[in-house]
Amino acid sequence: MDLKVILISLLLGVFCYCNPQKEGNECISANAKHCGECIQAGAKCGWCEQENFLKQGEALSTRCDEVESLKDRGCNDSQIQNPTGKKWIITNKRVTNRKKVTGVETNKPKPEEITQIQPQKLRLNLRSGENTFYTFYLNFKSEDYPIDLYYLMDLSYSMKDDLENVKNLGTSLMLEMKKITSDFHIGFGSFVEKTVMPYISTTPSKLLNPCTGDQNCTSPFSYKNVLSLTSDGNMFNSLVGKQQISGNLDSPEGGFDAIMQVAVCGEIGWRNVTRLLVFSTDAGFHFAGDGKLGGIVLPNDGKCHLEDNVYTMSHYYDYPSIAHLVQKLSDNNIQTIFAVTEEFQPVYQELKNLIPKSAVGTLSANSSNVINLIIDAYNSLSSEVILDNSKLPEGVEIEYKSQCKNGVVNDKDDGRKCSNISIGDEVNFNITVTSKGCPNEGKSETIKIKPLGFTEEVEIILNFICDCQCQNNDVVKKSEKCSLNGTFECGACRCFEGRVGRNCECSSNDMATDDMDQTCRKDNSTDICSNNGECVCGTCECKKRPNPEERYSGQFCECDNFNCDRSENKLCGGNGRCVCRECICDPMWSGRACDCSLDNSTCLATNKQICNGRGRCECGVCKCTDPKFQGPTCETCPTCPGVCAEHKLCVQCRAFGTGEKMKTCKEECSYFNLITVKDRNKLPQPNDYPYPVMHCKERDANDCWFYYTYAVNDTEREVHVVDKLDCPSGPDIIPIVAGVVAGIVLIGLALLLIWKLLMIIHDRREFAKFEKEKMNAKWDTGENPIYKSAVTTVVNPKYEGKC
Repeated sequence: MDLKVILISLLLGVFCYCNPQKEGNECISANAKHCGECIQAGAKCGWCEQENFLKQGEALSTRCDEVESLKDRGCNDSQIQNPTGKKWIITNKRVTNRKKVTGVETNKPKPEEITQIQPQKLRLNLRSGENTFYTFYLNFKSEDYPIDLYYLMDLSYSMKDDLENVKNLGTSLMLEMKKITSDFHIGFGSFVEKTVMPYISTTPSKLLNPCTGDQNCTSPFSYKNVLSLTSDGNMFNSLVGKQQISGNLDSPEGGFDAIMQVAVCGEIGWRNVTRLLVFSTDAGFHFAGDGKLGGIVLPNDGKCHLEDNVYTMSHYYDYPSIAHLVQKLSDNNIQTIFAVTEEFQPVYQELKNLIPKSAVGTLSANSSNVINLIIDAYNSLSSEVILDNSKLPEGVEIEYKSQCKNGVVNDKDDGRKCSNISIGDEVNFNITVTSKGCPNEGKSETIKIKPLGFTEEVEIILNFICDCQCQNNDVVKKSEKCSLNGTFECGACRCFEGRVGRNCECSSNDMATDDMDQTCRKDNSTDICSNNGECVCGTCECKKRPNPEERYSGQFCECDNFNCDRSENKLCGGNGRCVCRECICDPMWSGRACDCSLDNSTCLATNKQICNGRGRCECGVCKCTDPKFQGPTCETCPTCPGVCAEHKLCVQCRAFGTGEKMKTCKEECSYFNLITVKDRNKLPQPNDYPYPVMHCKERDANDCWFYYTYAVNDTEREVHVVDKLDCPSGPDIIPIVAGVVAGIVLIGLALLLIWKLLMIIHDRREFAKFEKEKMNAKWDTGENPIYKSAVTTVVNPKYEGKC
């Protein structure tokens, strides 16, 4: 089965993590004393190196502000220090385009010549807080890549029948793996247990043959490297065929000791290729701390201790911990396949969850399915890509987001991996690197990103931008501009230790003298710098406000640009600027808060008269002199005749959804605010409001009445309407129908009774007549001449009447 290209596209975004600000913007809050501090405060922060930029009373740190704010304050664009990051790809070797062939490969590359990841090395210059994206494509290609497989088998007595099947594993597994890769190496190792009590019996006879009865077993051992990795499957069969079963006393085995040695020992022969470790057993495992049972207390050192391919320190070092194994397997890019019997499946499933890039397969009782198990487990491992990175410098974070097969998107903890990948599928990883401040004093750091289970990796060199270019160029030490007591850089003095002042003209020991403080008091006041700054070397340096738009200024910090009058919660009504606590209004505006418009166009009525001739225009607003008229231009008269009829159709369509304007209601009837009430008593009364209220009663097409009021409240029109129509009540249908039905039924019953009565009278009369005729009838008693009797009498002639 061919392995084709898996393209991993990583979008590396360079970000800075900025702490939430309690007040103001991050540039102001930084209170930066030089350009380097400023650019580390955030991505939007810049430093103005223009010499004449600072105004009277402004502190040195006000050179640091958001770039747009610096421009607004008069700093030339070319004088703003705002460095940005960059990206360089250093090594960009193409991935190896290698095809698997059935015959001999004449140009077969060596494993170290195969490239799976592109690019291999790059450099990033990162600035704290920058939101610039740098994109590079990392190609991962796993087609016909070499594979090393080491088979580590439990040779305790319970695995006797399994050994017979494994003896022929070499050539069979070679044939199957050739379908995946043309370069396959296989090795074999075995393990039993630590060679001390109580794990094995230490009696001399048991040390020679730990098995009972006439079983011939080899001496117990901890771990043996039987065959280093080789491409010769026949040699595997030959050496494994010579192996014998051993034995121990307890059920858990010492497999962790063996895994540690396989991972760290060069004798195994691991190449720089895909590495698979098959761990085959039918029992559990000992781990760190269990060695105390045998008096072993020294923790496992994670080093190789093979002599003649035998682990010789099992009696000296404890079993390794699971975390220790995970570290060593990951460091050596080994993917583990646990081939265990069904009984121990739950245990090793839990272990698999702790070891990245590992799999568990169910081993049959005699290991007859081991080849299929290995192939299935390998396919499972290769169907998942998991990215990992080396330890990150302090202040640097990486966030992964994967775009996997079938449009599945993973982020956060699952963003590192993509599962269910088939051959030829393409997956993308978006990677965000976040930087906070200037880690490790600006020294370069290196991080590495790689897919777990693979030896190749991407090396990323991180350089942190901690200083401005002007701190390296045009720097004048002991500058005359700094009174020979500081370095002139980036448009300002950076005073030597013990010197203060904008030009470093004062000693820090002389700052608190009365003479200096006196020059910072206005009109002999007791307040130094008007309590809005501090006296530095006889000069006021005003405080900074959290809002960069708000500033103190003046020789004694007596002025500010935020304590002027406000209108509609806007400084100077939004129509002027605040200068030393007084509003300077824009043209066509006046007043203390610049809230009085001198433009009369807003007072023009439809007849082009100012306020419809019924008022005067004050600050752009009509003041109506006729109390009947209202509205923005004194054109509305709520109590004038015809008001109710004028608004009838709009009230009808908005309140009840009926009427002639039902279809155009939104377009034509949105000029007033509609308020519904429950009944007529809730409608506003004339004395309830200081403005006139018109009561209206109108009838719709269904002869239903509706009641509402119309009024103009300043510039807004209000309509209160009763939410139910007053319709005339119709006849009550149910009683009428019931009465009609009842009447029909009663009439029917009466007719039946009359008919019955008449029939009874008629029958009685007929019966009486019959009786009368019967009594008057005379009947003839003669016989019927045609009547014959039904009786025949026969006399015996011989009968003489004697008995």
